[in-house]
Amino acid sequence: MSVIEGLSHIVLTTSSVEKYESTVQFYSLFGYQPISQVGSRVLSNEVSQFLPREEKVLHLFGKPPTQDITIRIVLTTNANEKEPLPEEKDWRLEQSSLVSATKNIVDVESILESINLKYQKYTYPNESDSLVAPLSADLVHTEIYTHDPLNNLITFTNKPIPISKSIYPIKPISPIKQQDISSSNISTEPKTKKKRIGMLTSGGDSPGMNAAVRAVVRVAISRGCDVYAIYEGYEGLVNGGDMIKKFGWADVRGYLAIGGTLIGSARCKAFREREGRLNSAYNMVKNGIDALIVCGGDGSLTGADVLRSEWPGLLDELIKEGRITAEEAAPHKHLTVVGLVGSIDNDMSSTDITIGAVSSLHRICEAVDSISATALSHSRAFVIEVMGRNCGWLALMAAVSTGADFVFIPERPPASDDWESEMCEILNKHRKLADYIKELLSNRMKLDTRVTTLGHTQRGGKPCSFDRNLATLQGVEAVHAVLRATSDTPSPMIGVRQNKITCEPLMKAVGLTRQVAEAISRKDFRRAMELRDPEFSEDYAAYIETTIVNDETLSKNKCLRIGILHIGAPAGGMNPATRAVVRYSLNHGHTPVAVYNGFDGLLQDNLRELSWLDVDGWAAKGGSELGTHKIIVSDLDIGMIAYQLQKHRINSLLLIGGFEAYSSLVELNNYRNQYPAFCIPMVCLPATISNNVPGTDFSLGSDTSLNAIVESCDAIKQSASASRRRVFVVEVQGGQSGYLAVLAGLAVGATNVYTPEEGVSLKKLQLDINHLIRRYGEDKQGTSSGRLVLRNECASETYTTDVIANIFKSEGRGLFDSRTSVLGHIQQGGAPSPTDRIRATRLAVRCVKFLEQYTSHPSSSEKVVFPSIYTNTKDSAAVIGIDGAQVIFTPVADLLSETDMKYRKGKKAWWINIKELVEILSKWGYYEIEPELNQEFYETLDNALHRRL
Repeated sequence: MSVIEGLSHIVLTTSSVEKYESTVQFYSLFGYQPISQVGSRVLSNEVSQFLPREEKVLHLFGKPPTQDITIRIVLTTNANEKEPLPEEKDWRLEQSSLVSATKNIVDVESILESINLKYQKYTYPNESDSLVAPLSADLVHTEIYTHDPLNNLITFTNKPIPISKSIYPIKPISPIKQQDISSSNISTEPKTKKKRIGMLTSGGDSPGMNAAVRAVVRVAISRGCDVYAIYEGYEGLVNGGDMIKKFGWADVRGYLAIGGTLIGSARCKAFREREGRLNSAYNMVKNGIDALIVCGGDGSLTGADVLRSEWPGLLDELIKEGRITAEEAAPHKHLTVVGLVGSIDNDMSSTDITIGAVSSLHRICEAVDSISATALSHSRAFVIEVMGRNCGWLALMAAVSTGADFVFIPERPPASDDWESEMCEILNKHRKLADYIKELLSNRMKLDTRVTTLGHTQRGGKPCSFDRNLATLQGVEAVHAVLRATSDTPSPMIGVRQNKITCEPLMKAVGLTRQVAEAISRKDFRRAMELRDPEFSEDYAAYIETTIVNDETLSKNKCLRIGILHIGAPAGGMNPATRAVVRYSLNHGHTPVAVYNGFDGLLQDNLRELSWLDVDGWAAKGGSELGTHKIIVSDLDIGMIAYQLQKHRINSLLLIGGFEAYSSLVELNNYRNQYPAFCIPMVCLPATISNNVPGTDFSLGSDTSLNAIVESCDAIKQSASASRRRVFVVEVQGGQSGYLAVLAGLAVGATNVYTPEEGVSLKKLQLDINHLIRRYGEDKQGTSSGRLVLRNECASETYTTDVIANIFKSEGRGLFDSRTSVLGHIQQGGAPSPTDRIRATRLAVRCVKFLEQYTSHPSSSEKVVFPSIYTNTKDSAAVIGIDGAQVIFTPVADLLSETDMKYRKGKKAWWINIKELVEILSKWGYYEIEPELNQEFYETLDNALHRRL
């Protein structure tokens, strides 16, 4: 036996001579040998006292891989005596003073019984057999907990590398005493047949596929399943052999940050023939695979469903040919197929977004932002060709995100007859479209025109944070869909609708997808737009309204003077939102008035009317061109604010910012009865990286910040991995909201995240230390990798980032090192992400429509005095937000009950349950190995995923 704690020695103290001697005898029973003794005892005749102190050193000589351990037993007058733990308590939940590993766990038990010492015994299936192993004699992990004579809790285990404390936070198994178990009643058969899941990626690669593979593998293992990676898509399924490999927990380490697909993808003509599918069925039966998760496009998913429909006939044919026996086929009567949509085109119906589409949009926007600089420098026109096949999503969203002057999409070609006749041919030959436009611009406008075809660069690069988390959450749902499937269940496709994970019939989605192409071929473009996701049409309309000048403005007496303020810290999306407000307002006859530096600038008359060209190029600009200030209304003279609004004839107000903007709107609304200047329509557009404004699921800037954090953490993890055994504690912003920490933790594969909602305690730190000791102890020589722990800046006043890192370093005792990294203001990002640009445009347009809606005017016979627009209804002062896929306006007065004013955030946090998933996907064995024991947690997680993405 030997301890695996990295300690040089353990000191045990007592003030009782009897306990001192019995402790020496106790440890001698387990192989400890005395190697030295210091001091002598002098007892008085009247009382049992000793002078001076005495100590004896015992040593256990370990054999590799265990190490030697030394115990110093000290007899002294100032020892603190411990109380034994209650018998009814689960001793596993307490910290052991000593953990010893032994192959002879039965001998340990015999010794304890011979001296009549009470103990608790626990047995678990061995984790080396993918979590649900038969309870045979050589595959039982046993732990025995007992007290030494000094009441120190000690643990004996036959696990090769023990830890100080076992971690079973959900429904621990009841203690199993010796009298309850014997060799005669240990079953050698598994409780249930283990589910074996095959995972393949097919069709064109897309960023995020690797994240999906990682999630499927680790969640399936945690649910008691075996997972087989099928290399090169259907090619590997047809050929079998080494192309089908069982994956373990560590096989998907590092997958999150890698683009493409590490298990490969290939076009397979053989699978399209029945003979190829017959070979596929043979290879699946031989490997025991009875479920298939496929990540690919509509063609790949259709192929999987064909295999499922033919499955019974394929098994019968294999039996007739003698390639498999009836006994082999019996456990595989039905094939379960689940589809994940991996496609950069975002062309699958029944899901709002596909894995890889947003990352591809990132690549396009990065390229167009760079090209725009050249176009501006040389007064050139550039025609950019992007991918997308029959779907214009990439082109449209890139146009919205970059402020393109024109966009050509299949669903809405130009209205001219000439363009319509040409478009049918151009759809099949995208290059002709680019060449035609080049010629048109060169000949008619005499512009120096260039064509840039981005090609496969759109597929490359790391997946963005959105795709990592989308693929992860959909991978979790895919495993759940496998486990709940029956023979009558149609093959499901995992998607996302209104920011909720969905599970819908696969072939229905494929059928609707093909209807889009058919509608385009018939020139039924209205139907094609209807079949797209609900945001597609709205985004197209917003793009037109903010790109093409409209001379048909509203009549003058309906015009608004819209005051635009940026309040609080800068956030990605503020400038794109302002650009959209300005251009949409000008197109509708309104006057956008920029107020520089927030309310402080308003008091200093720092205002200016903005023109169409003033905001040119703002779609790609980060930060705040108007300037922000954290001074809110309550910090200023409220009367002067009202006076300034009257002075500059501001009759509608748009506040773009975080909790400061929200608080300011609350104050303005409260003073409406006192100041008529505030009886105007007012709206707050949440823009903050913390995502802490009530009334919305997402704030502008939160996605930009997540990508900045993920990019930094990828670099930090690379450094940590190069140093091998190193843990980085990374501090992220977010105020009292743990949103950034949790979502970034999921995207980078953090070991844990510390949030204000949950706080930090010694118990949590000890659990993480135990996990790190365990993982680094189990890593093979030379294969250790760096690990990350994310801490929100306000998670704890006591356990700061430095304190946590120092605790990790100290408790690691040479097994691993620890460093800190405070990301600081780089989390505000540079250029806003495409997601924030798109959200900014859509929400900004809706904000102006809201201000128009609550405009009221005096009759023509009345003299117009300020405010010419007067409204003090509750609904006219609101916060715009995203609820699912819907844009909603919630009166600020109604949001007060949902607001935690002390901690400056909303009381609802749709993302909170995702934190547990971070730990499941990073901590091997964190949750109990029996699937039924963590069913409750997974049901809670399921509910969370189906409420929000």
